[in-house]
Amino acid sequence: MAAYEFLEFAHFDGAVVPFSQANVSVATLALQYGLSVFGGIRGYRAPDGSINIFRLRDHFTRFSRSAGLLKIALPGDIDFMMNAALELTRRNAPGSDCYFRPFAYKSDLSLGPSIGHPGGGFTIYMLPLGNYFGGESRGLRVQVSSWRRVADGAIPARGKIGGAYVNSAIAKDEAVINGYDDAIMMNELGKVAEGSAANLFMVRDGVLITPGITSDVLEGITRRSVIELARDMSIPVLERDIDRSELYIADEVFLCGTAAQVAPIEQIDQRVIGDANRPITTQLRSRFESVVRGQDAKFAHWLTRVEIPALVSAD
Repeated sequence: MAAYEFLEFAHFDGAVVPFSQANVSVATLALQYGLSVFGGIRGYRAPDGSINIFRLRDHFTRFSRSAGLLKIALPGDIDFMMNAALELTRRNAPGSDCYFRPFAYKSDLSLGPSIGHPGGGFTIYMLPLGNYFGGESRGLRVQVSSWRRVADGAIPARGKIGGAYVNSAIAKDEAVINGYDDAIMMNELGKVAEGSAANLFMVRDGVLITPGITSDVLEGITRRSVIELARDMSIPVLERDIDRSELYIADEVFLCGTAAQVAPIEQIDQRVIGDANRPITTQLRSRFESVVRGQDAKFAHWLTRVEIPALVSAD
């Protein structure tokens, strides 16, 4: 996998600094024990050079709740973090679609994996990002993982907790080694949870179905958006448990998330899913693309527009 090229500046400890200077100690509890939380936010470049950030307040609301799960003190409220992201966008002036990674962590250098330590740090950095999987045009090939999704009684999957993503990493690694694009993870009850790091939907007989938020899944912002768009398009939506065998006989299956966006699945465990038309997935993907590109007035409130200062060249 190619290394990402990060944009020039990061917000770090209350100031905008060069990305190379946004560093933490090797002894921080975040690094030693995974005591951190993060977010993922997309920015879409408009033809005039501005950046439309997708559901910025919703993302920082969830980020704040994730931090609360680990008792991480944030440097300010949601408006403070939103303004930090806006300032960083203007400073980096991205020339393409981009991705924001807010990150909060236990900065204390003590020993022992306790969330009671008071130290906390906060940063945001950015990178250019197009298609995450790269195979969305053909549809993804995925496998049901031998690894189970971490349970709420162990580490809450509804929060984006750094240490919990070891669970995602080992499932994704298993899938890639076996020649697949990604994994589908079951929860401890043996029901479908989600992808390695994306929510899952299936279509059966015209009904859009997704596991409920008590199924050990991330409470995804894109997941919520897809549900709202589907209902606006008069597509029936049902949140319920999904059996593994249902995936094999589904008409359509797709993953969704900030990085993944809406990514159709072509095969699961070497079984072809439905046919190549995927009408509901295609409709939802097209509508989602219209929304994030600022072409859908009904959902324009989901976008935060950031004007990028014009570059002034020296004479």
